[in-house]
Amino acid sequence: MAAEINQAATQLGTQADSTSRSPTTRALWQILTHFDSTKVSPPRALRNAIGVVLPLIVGFALQMPRGGLVVASGALNVSYSDGSDPYAERARRMLASSVICGIAVFAGAISGQHQGVAIVLATTWAFIVGMSNAIGGAAPDLAAMSLVLMLIYAAQPLTPHQAAVSGVLALAGGLFQTSLSIALWPVRRYDPERRALAKFYLELANRAATPLNPASSPLASIHSQQAQDALSGLRRDPGPDSLRYRALLDQGERIRLTLLMLMRLRLRMQRENQTYPAIDVVSGYLELCSRILRRIGESLSASAPQSLEETDIQALHELAQLSARLRDLKAATTPSFLGAVARDALFQMDALSGQLRAALDLAKNDIVIDKPADSQTSAQLTWSENARARIETLRANLHLQSSIFRHALRLATLVALGDIIGRSVSWRRSYWLPITIVLVLKPEFTSTFTRGTLRIVGTVVGLLLATGLFHVLHPSTALEIILIFVFVFLLRCLGPANYGIFGTVVSGLIVLLLAINGVSPRDVIWARGVNTVAGGLLALLAYWLWPTWERTRVSERIAQLLDAYQSYLHALSYVAAGESVTTRQLEPARRAARMARANLENSIDRLSTEPGTTREQMDQLNAAAASSHRFIHAAMALDAMVSQGATLSTVPGWEIFSSRVEKTISLLTSALRGARTMPRDFPDLREEHRLLLKERSSTAGPFDAINVEADRMTNSVNTLAEQIMQWVRSPEFARLHKMNFDASAQGIEKLAR
Repeated sequence: MAAEINQAATQLGTQADSTSRSPTTRALWQILTHFDSTKVSPPRALRNAIGVVLPLIVGFALQMPRGGLVVASGALNVSYSDGSDPYAERARRMLASSVICGIAVFAGAISGQHQGVAIVLATTWAFIVGMSNAIGGAAPDLAAMSLVLMLIYAAQPLTPHQAAVSGVLALAGGLFQTSLSIALWPVRRYDPERRALAKFYLELANRAATPLNPASSPLASIHSQQAQDALSGLRRDPGPDSLRYRALLDQGERIRLTLLMLMRLRLRMQRENQTYPAIDVVSGYLELCSRILRRIGESLSASAPQSLEETDIQALHELAQLSARLRDLKAATTPSFLGAVARDALFQMDALSGQLRAALDLAKNDIVIDKPADSQTSAQLTWSENARARIETLRANLHLQSSIFRHALRLATLVALGDIIGRSVSWRRSYWLPITIVLVLKPEFTSTFTRGTLRIVGTVVGLLLATGLFHVLHPSTALEIILIFVFVFLLRCLGPANYGIFGTVVSGLIVLLLAINGVSPRDVIWARGVNTVAGGLLALLAYWLWPTWERTRVSERIAQLLDAYQSYLHALSYVAAGESVTTRQLEPARRAARMARANLENSIDRLSTEPGTTREQMDQLNAAAASSHRFIHAAMALDAMVSQGATLSTVPGWEIFSSRVEKTISLLTSALRGARTMPRDFPDLREEHRLLLKERSSTAGPFDAINVEADRMTNSVNTLAEQIMQWVRSPEFARLHKMNFDASAQGIEKLAR
């Protein structure tokens, strides 16, 4: 639901009202009804449907319908791990899902003979599912799906031999689904990477033609991160296409930084003198860049590289002409702020022209890239660093003040309670009660509320649909298989776009899967409806008794963002003199900054939909976010200079200035985490900037780009300090920290009652 939350909440912005809940209600309604068309994928749905239906057909052909159903269920569960990402990553994820699902089937089936063992296993598994949210990515969904399988098979105990056979059959179904997903790997090896790069360049094209907003997130951040993720697996691949795509990503990052710098320079000229002729030159240059970037994106979208066309050569020639015009204007401008900005803009235009030319040649496959000497080592270091980071993240969340840990406890408690209730009552197929809890209960309010509502409504609608189908069609086995194919296709095509559609289709699909195995549809429909409603209401009630409000987490999200920005600035400041800027030097800091920024933006979006959120709270947080965006724009402009050969560590006065900025950020993160911070503790950044300017006067003019960016950085950090200190001194901040500290004991006590 992250994309739904992000889109709906972003549109609403700061509309949360302190006296009315209607803005929150509207935000929730938009999330409930939002249809994310970007998640619709007919090819994926088609192969997933084939992967589920073929085992059924083979099972009936061999007169082994139950075996075919087990294989089909394994294929269905692994299909949720399918995607359009790179084949290697997709294969690893689906293979892991297949193995885990096979283990879950075996563990559930063999534990079902002993109720106590089954309940303890389900509770422990649920805690692991909750903690997997700390890792993120595909881990939470994979863990939750394995728990669902374990609960299903724990309700139908088997002998050890039967349990082992069922586990192997489920594994076989997952492996079959995986083979269908990666079947085109040999002939379309780099298609996912190429599509991610194409989207990145097309987004750069869109943003190049749009005026820059200094208070907004840096351009193409999400698309840059997606391209980085898509190409992360190519470090081990020495092939020429792999090297070409990695070079294209590197050029795209350089273009992104240079575009940002050039757009900032145009904005400065507009603020100083809107009639300055150089503004039109830079605007025309950016429009032409947008056209070239779009050509690169379209070339990458094509199935095969295209050769350079006359229009591309002409566009590069026009770039050179615009640079020449700006050079003439700069020469005619007297020494002034505008003249200095025009000089910097000319430098960036010359750099961007070279970057675009290189990217265009790479997209057309007109140049050969040599293999980096350290590519294998970098990949190995990245893998080990990622593994250590995940372990440390789990360790860091193993305490009661962690919202992830509290969610894991809450989920484990509710699954145990639901399992006990299901085994104590006489309802049929009562295992759907704890399954619904697993699927509905999430770490944050918005996802839990929307998934609970959509799950209940979707189940009722889906069961009514299944009832109507069986009443009207009286389907034969062949027709049931056809309907299963249609339902799986709809589930995997439209289900990811809206959870209500998912709940509706999956309810009808389960009725069909059980009906084809000889179970009466009437019994299935009634049992699933009762247990799903009961499980959904129980999950919502538990969240109401023991909530995890986003408002208690947003301060830590801001602190994490500032930590990442501090590390980024430090990395920029100490790139060694004379060394080229490599991925290993700056990319980890860039990636951490992008991830922290996305986490904060999602946190603010979720907060906007929580009951009780006021306009004042949203205004404060959005203002702080805008100040942080101004800071990162300045830092990225410095990154562009470093990437073009500047060395900040040798700039007179920079080391002292940057250390004072880092100290200010460090004090702000400490304050956000509850430390006592006094105004006298903060450095005087304005004075530090004055001293930097004084130090630089002997080697650079007052309008030097580094001086200007340092000034922007000073303004943004000073503003951010005022906003954060106002936030941490408010009674609301103290109340939220107390809520966070006391939430565990109160939640456990309420659930116990």
